[in-house]
Amino acid sequence: MQNILLITPPFTQLNTPYPATAYLKGFLNTKSISSFQMDLGIEVILELFSKEGLKQIFQQIDPAGVELSDNSKRIFALQNDYIKTIDSVIAFLQSKNPTLARQICLDGFLPEASRFAQLEDMDWAFGSMGLQDKAKHLATLYLEDLSDFIVECIDENFGFSRYAERLGRSANSFDELYDYLQSEPTYIDAITLKILEKKLKEINPKLVCFSVPFPGNLYSAFRSAQFIKANYPEMKISMGGGFPNTELRDLKDKRVFEFFDFITLDDGELPVELLNAHINHPEHHEFKRTFLVENNAVVYKNNTLRHDYKQSEVGTPDYTDLPLDNYISVIEIANPMHSLWSDGRWNKLTMAHGCYWGKCTFCDISLDYIKVYEPIAAKTLVDRIEELIAQTGHNGFHFVDEAAPPALMREVALEILRRNLTVTWWTNIRFEKSFTADLCVLLKASGCIAVSGGLEVASDRLLELIKKGVTVEQVAKVTRNFTEAGIMVHAYLMYGYPTQTIQETVDSLEMVRQMFELGILQSGFWHQFAMTAHSPVGMFPEEFGVIPERNDITFANNDVQFKDKTGINHDKFSFGLKKSLFNYMHGICFDYPLQDWFDFKIPRTRIEPDFIYNCLQEENHFSTKPNAKVVWIGGKPLVKPFVKSKKGNSWEMMQLIFHDKRETVEVVTDKDKGVWLQQLLLKISVLNGKVFTYSEIKGDYENASLEDFELFWYSKPVTVLKQFGILVL
Repeated sequence: MQNILLITPPFTQLNTPYPATAYLKGFLNTKSISSFQMDLGIEVILELFSKEGLKQIFQQIDPAGVELSDNSKRIFALQNDYIKTIDSVIAFLQSKNPTLARQICLDGFLPEASRFAQLEDMDWAFGSMGLQDKAKHLATLYLEDLSDFIVECIDENFGFSRYAERLGRSANSFDELYDYLQSEPTYIDAITLKILEKKLKEINPKLVCFSVPFPGNLYSAFRSAQFIKANYPEMKISMGGGFPNTELRDLKDKRVFEFFDFITLDDGELPVELLNAHINHPEHHEFKRTFLVENNAVVYKNNTLRHDYKQSEVGTPDYTDLPLDNYISVIEIANPMHSLWSDGRWNKLTMAHGCYWGKCTFCDISLDYIKVYEPIAAKTLVDRIEELIAQTGHNGFHFVDEAAPPALMREVALEILRRNLTVTWWTNIRFEKSFTADLCVLLKASGCIAVSGGLEVASDRLLELIKKGVTVEQVAKVTRNFTEAGIMVHAYLMYGYPTQTIQETVDSLEMVRQMFELGILQSGFWHQFAMTAHSPVGMFPEEFGVIPERNDITFANNDVQFKDKTGINHDKFSFGLKKSLFNYMHGICFDYPLQDWFDFKIPRTRIEPDFIYNCLQEENHFSTKPNAKVVWIGGKPLVKPFVKSKKGNSWEMMQLIFHDKRETVEVVTDKDKGVWLQQLLLKISVLNGKVFTYSEIKGDYENASLEDFELFWYSKPVTVLKQFGILVL
């Protein structure tokens, strides 16, 4: 028996567990509270997409009794081929059967339905894909064909990363979801509840906690809670996570508590600890940010005097209990950053709680998960990295920050390099000027492979209105720095922001076109602006020229429908913006007039064709801040003293030969400066614990009775080494 069962309901990601339950379990370990966690979604997927699972699905269909599309008829006719291949394909996508890649890539192995029609358009993309990636992509199409069949014939609400999402999205009233829950469980529900019941009998928890990150998890959480209430009434049930944190803050409908005993908001550590104490000792009535029913009414209890735990106190996420080797990596090649989400196993960690910027007007900056900023010490964070590598056997990390702080990223990178760890990581950032060329090189050396950040609307007027704190020119320079360091850059792009004109949309697209053409962006995605209740736009709509359409709120409250006073129909830009971006990401169609992407008249762009190029032209500034940190990430040089003679005079010189993984460079200087430089590189090596500043290095140089430090610091030998491993941070 465990005290607490932590559940992520269907469905989130196929390739890696959503981290909320692992965070909570890690915290509960520090309190010696026993817990078990399960990702119900991946277990349902693996049961569905198995030889026996597909047999059961096809047996549900009577082709004579239902009207099937031509595509579903084809899949049904090929059912034996699907049943025969499914276990091998799943094992391949779990990295357990890599040799199958060759067979998958051969014509005739996988049954093909409508999803494979796009292959003719994508043949050119396979030149840049390896055999394993190509096979993963084909296997992904195969699974998507089966998913289409399930949606049409078995359950219209099915989706690999969401289930019955429409029932949870912007549901101001609980009526529709409640009515749906009165109907018989679906085929997918039956599988879900069978797996859940087995685990409930095995664990026999006192408290079941559902973590619901997205609208696409909500229905399954309610259906599962309904089952527990009916069959295990002695168990208490709680819901927390991203969905209630953002959407259920105005909860009033008592019917919700026919399913759940408690709903907690924001950070879950202390609320869950107090729930556990209450259940084990009912005389304890302290709660933290918790909805419950009392005297036949919904009440919000926040009556403890205890404060939330500091990030240093919450422990290391614990992935124990989760079937880490059974997750499925899939590849959709349309978007490089999206493939990172779906391919590979990533341990999730957070560098800092909240957002250090916290000003963007479209963002939920009034909520704790963004408003309360608290970074974690770099050494603590890298301790957790090492613990997770030992625990999971995986060294890939996704830092799930709102915006990772540049100074902390620098310290984490230095700590990773000091400990000589091999780590692969990526995160979300703001495109701010702190990301210099040297910092980007350091991040790459520590294992950073990609960053994503909000360019939003590529218009300085709108960026200022958004309070993004960046300009288009600044974004261009930062993306160039990351790209030149070998780090992939993904831009979140926005259209339809309040007061945005058609001209600004067109100009924004031109900025994006130029950035892709110059190669400083590799990935992007256009999002249409959505107004949320907890953002400055949602809270003060009159300041942004929008008219909200308010409904009575008894259940969910997040997305707010609105009318923009400009009267522009931004929806019509969606297809053209996304089609153009798809082509730009694949390095083509830069010469197409912007008008070609739209089937309606648009104005000519006002942006000069070389605007972004000119932004990137800058002179070298021969100045360094005295407090700038200087580190050496290269190795020890081979040293060769020699004597140079000219016109009867001779003097001692020194040759220093440096090797990195790809090339060799040589620098030659006077012997006394060479000796000092050799000692300096040992002193400022990233492997040392102490980091030296520029002023300290200058003082050391002058104490060695050497002359004119600036002249030497900007001389050719040191300039060469700055390109080879001396970083000024």
